[in-house]
Amino acid sequence: MSDQSPPPGWIPRDPDAPRGRPAPHPAGRPPGQHTPPNPERQRTGWRRAVPTWRVVLGCVLLLLLLLGGALIAGYLLVDIPPANAAATAQSNVYLYSDGSQLARDGEVDRVNVPLSQIPRTVQEAVLAAEDRDFHSERAVDPKAMVRAAWNTLTGKGKQSGSTITQQYVKNYYLGQEQTIKRKVKEFFIAIKLGREKSKDYILEGYLNTSYFGRNAYGIQAAAQAYYGKDVGRLTTAEGAYLATLLNSPSTFDVVTHPRSRDRALARWNYVLDGMVKKNWLTETERTAIHFPEPGKVRAAPGLSGQRGYLVEAIKDYITEHKILDENTLAEGGYRITTTIDRRHQNDLVDAVDDQMVSKLDPEQRPVDRFVRAGGTSIDPATGKVVAMYGGIDYTKQYVNNATRHDYQVASTFKPFVFASAVQNDSRTQDGRPITPATLYNGDNRRRVVGTRVPYAPENEGQISYGLIPVTTATDLSVNTVFAQMVVDVGTVKAKRTAIALGIPENTPNFTATPAMALGTMQASVLDMTQAYATLADHGQYTPYTFLEKITKGDDTVPLPDRTPRQAVSREAADTTTSMLISVVDNGTGTAALAAGHPAAGKTGTAELDRAAWFAAYTPNLVTVVAMMGQDPDTGTPESLYGALGQARIGGGGYPARIWAQYTKTALEATDPVDFDLELQPGAAATPPPFAPETPEQPGEATPGTPFPPEERPGRPTGPQDGQNQGQDEGQDQGQNQGQDQGQDQGQDQGQQQGGQDTGGRTTEGETTGGTTTGGTGGGGTTGAPGGTGEGPRPRTRTRPPSEYLE
Repeated sequence: MSDQSPPPGWIPRDPDAPRGRPAPHPAGRPPGQHTPPNPERQRTGWRRAVPTWRVVLGCVLLLLLLLGGALIAGYLLVDIPPANAAATAQSNVYLYSDGSQLARDGEVDRVNVPLSQIPRTVQEAVLAAEDRDFHSERAVDPKAMVRAAWNTLTGKGKQSGSTITQQYVKNYYLGQEQTIKRKVKEFFIAIKLGREKSKDYILEGYLNTSYFGRNAYGIQAAAQAYYGKDVGRLTTAEGAYLATLLNSPSTFDVVTHPRSRDRALARWNYVLDGMVKKNWLTETERTAIHFPEPGKVRAAPGLSGQRGYLVEAIKDYITEHKILDENTLAEGGYRITTTIDRRHQNDLVDAVDDQMVSKLDPEQRPVDRFVRAGGTSIDPATGKVVAMYGGIDYTKQYVNNATRHDYQVASTFKPFVFASAVQNDSRTQDGRPITPATLYNGDNRRRVVGTRVPYAPENEGQISYGLIPVTTATDLSVNTVFAQMVVDVGTVKAKRTAIALGIPENTPNFTATPAMALGTMQASVLDMTQAYATLADHGQYTPYTFLEKITKGDDTVPLPDRTPRQAVSREAADTTTSMLISVVDNGTGTAALAAGHPAAGKTGTAELDRAAWFAAYTPNLVTVVAMMGQDPDTGTPESLYGALGQARIGGGGYPARIWAQYTKTALEATDPVDFDLELQPGAAATPPPFAPETPEQPGEATPGTPFPPEERPGRPTGPQDGQNQGQDEGQDQGQNQGQDQGQDQGQDQGQQQGGQDTGGRTTEGETTGGTTTGGTGGGGTTGAPGGTGEGPRPRTRTRPPSEYLE
């Protein structure tokens, strides 16, 4: 039978169509073409990886169903628990490095009071600080939580999106641990609590469980801790300050952390302004309010002596490095093993007592009431703080002198300038590389060259030195040399080097100006010990630490990474060390020789003798000691003139003697170790000590013996051949070189007439002008060979010696 199939391309005729016309092609396509596939059914290429809108919609609906189910399940399954252990928080135990107990930070101070006893303005101050819409909002605020999370992720600062209800749940029912599990529980408990309890109940609970610092939980304990009164007697201003503390209790305590005063005041003003915005306070009432100074810290008896200073320093380290937040730490129950070496700690206390405290006599010398001391000792190889002296007694002097930031570091900053010069291969204004042997003009009030800011600092005692090498200038702490050097290096570069060594960038008065070289910044003793430890460890920076281990029960708290890094080159650090060895051997730090170990160090005396520093190290121990003057009643810095029966208090005196006794006893079990140094190319051996040929004022020192700042005689005639040569050549060259940039007005030496220098001095980081006649002749832009116009000549002292930075 033949195949009856139609031939290819044949189209059947529509029986209803008129004869002679072919049936239309399916889908209106011309003959010979196939129907294209449905794009929704057959996706090619990258479109296969993109879900269709139907899939997306289905996933969203499924997600909403799951989320809704989870919310319902969470609400039903999570019950309001009993009060947590924080309601009766435990103490933290602090241990020495050998495991023996250092301190226990005391039991929690907590007294609950009903809301009716808390003044309305105090309640409103707390709401203005923490949750202004508390009475109208829900128990949780999802938008605020999302906003806080976003701000934290985008670097706008760690913020909390919690309402007061959530904070109360965290404080009273849960804990401070930062976990997703805790946050989920907080969310559901807050919702339940908001439905079952009144706003007044929640606010009362929040006020009675919040931590205010000073070991005080609750508004009543805080009122007593800060103002010595019951909560019912608090003023609006006092309530606003206590509300301020909720944000960061220890940081905003203006008594224990005076450098945070501006931040605390800003937060306090924010609280009061918020009360005005909510119409809880009128503008007139707001204007009349003044900041209420809180009272002194009343330390627990268990924190007397050095224990309180150590505990507070360790707490600050833990919270500032975000190991634990302040509220979590305050819950207690932690065993904190510190790096403090018990024997070294006792040695440091004994040294301060023997060399300074035992000699104080406030009844005979009222200025002795102002004397304070601070010290810190670090192992440079590990960065561990092994000892700290904070003051005579934490229960009597509550501000830690080792961590405060309100005294100038004076000449202890100068080594950082030289280290920066080596690190950056810096040269003088006339192109000579800066090394320990480089000659600089050390004349008093010599105008600094190369800066637009007129600056002509005074030397200690207004002594002019002529041309001297950098090593000698370091030995004798010559201000004019280092003021010029920091400009030669670049003030920004010098600041960058100091930060790399370990000085915090936010240190008060840390500005990149020529005066920076003289130590106008206000770093703490601890900060300076960190920076000198970097020099001691050949330029390798290892962040300091107070902690060996933190545990709670069976859990160990992770500590921050402290991987060392090379802050400056080894030759920059070691060449600086070589000059600081000369300071101890030949300069202002010779009292440190009593330690019996090779040492490198630098003295410093702040303006008006308000502080005296000695920063020094052996190859394996770095210690900085400072004496400070402070009125115990007002807290204002005071001069130490006449303290301990001495006309002047310099860094080479009591601080250096304390350092020497401590170092000797701390290292008595070890043999002296010499420094292993790699010096910069061109750094010659240490020059001989500066020996004035003819002191122009009487002094007891013999030739070759350095004079400490308070005993140095008049202007010397020239310490070395290079200097003498420069002075001789100055007869011919003084005029030409001295006129460089119009900075030094050297006159023709044959006329025997002095020029006129623009004077100045450093006063709390500012520069003030002055004029001195009978100036020097030449010296070039940086004291290049050219010498002085008339040779050495004495200067007339126009101000008391106390007004200069050494």
